[in-house]
Amino acid sequence: MERELALEVVRVTETAALSAAQWMGRGKKNEADAAATTAMRMMFDTVSIKGTVVIGEGEMDEAPMLYIGEQVGSMNGPEVDVAVDPLEGTNIVARGLDNAISVLAIANKGRLLHAPDMYMEKLAVGPQLAGKVDMLAPLEETLAIAAKTLCKNLSELTVMMLDRERHESIVRTLRKVGVRIKFITDGDVAGAIAPAMPESGIDLFIGSGGAPEGVLAAAALKCLGGELQGRLMPGNANEYRRCVEMGLQDPYRVLTMEDMVGREDVIFAATGVTSGSFLQGVQYLPGDRAETHSLVMRAHTRTVRHIRALHYLPNKHIVKIAAEGK
Repeated sequence: MERELALEVVRVTETAALSAAQWMGRGKKNEADAAATTAMRMMFDTVSIKGTVVIGEGEMDEAPMLYIGEQVGSMNGPEVDVAVDPLEGTNIVARGLDNAISVLAIANKGRLLHAPDMYMEKLAVGPQLAGKVDMLAPLEETLAIAAKTLCKNLSELTVMMLDRERHESIVRTLRKVGVRIKFITDGDVAGAIAPAMPESGIDLFIGSGGAPEGVLAAAALKCLGGELQGRLMPGNANEYRRCVEMGLQDPYRVLTMEDMVGREDVIFAATGVTSGSFLQGVQYLPGDRAETHSLVMRAHTRTVRHIRALHYLPNKHIVKIAAEGK
């Protein structure tokens, strides 16, 4: 992929974030998601790619979301796979909480995991633990390996996970072993990336969340030298059938980084909607301006760019259109 695409796609997440941020704290998660989706779809039209959404917010009959199989981009340029979440953290924005982002990843055609929008079991780690853990191993064994590798006592390890009832058995094990747990209400893309961010203080991310979020996090971790292992969790016969139809002959097998993001280059971009652990949210400034903070990374070079941009809102026509319903 052309390296210039890294700076092109961050404009897409910036526009989606600006559109979603106008709904912050208003208690209307669907409107925030729709604004981000509309803005992302329209901004993609300006990017020189022939893109196909291979994993995203749903199927074609669930519009207005960016659906699996949707074509995005100007249709002039390289053929690429796209993974998207226009607004990761709809509830977060509605409630005015932290860590909502607009996020996407692109890779050459055929490289990103093509799968339905369903739950995925995940184990994410940073560079020091990459290649040293196995999500099929007993959790106690994984924690012991992590502590030894990171030169920490078990009581010094910090595990991040979504605060969900389905994680009760994992929580009991973590409490028994004595590690620290940092719960998050939503936003497991940022959560899964956290172990690769030294300043986060997070050593592992464990638990289940959305499959699109898993692929997006895997793209980011590839750029950062970390690792995510995943396993899809079909909830019924129809979801199992959809996995098989999309080329996953064994939907229950553990998915590696190669399965999710391929061996070649991948570009990851995210823009903060509300402030969080590694991105500041949209800040409104005097003079009809807003500031965004974005992260864009490329696996091939392992370059990590933080981009702060000032936007003059009267000239952001896509943002106006996307937020019409506010």
